[in-house]
Amino acid sequence: MSKSVVNFLQALVAVLAGNVLYFLVERYLPAQAHHSPFRLDLGMLVDFWFCLVVFGIIKTVAGRSDRTRLRNR
Repeated sequence: MSKSVVNFLQALVAVLAGNVLYFLVERYLPAQAHHSPFRLDLGMLVDFWFCLVVFGIIKTVAGRSDRTRLRNR
């Protein structure tokens, strides 16, 4: 697979998983961190943060597996 396809798939998984995590924990967050549809609010920023963290985890794991694969050649 090309690098751009891999990046797209990683970003897609990060957004989907981040949103799932956010909506699972949303009820436990303070009221200000809840997202209101069609509005820019703190909830959207918190949701974005969840996606960003998941993306970072995916990139870290992918980078480590690439380095391990290169070392084992």
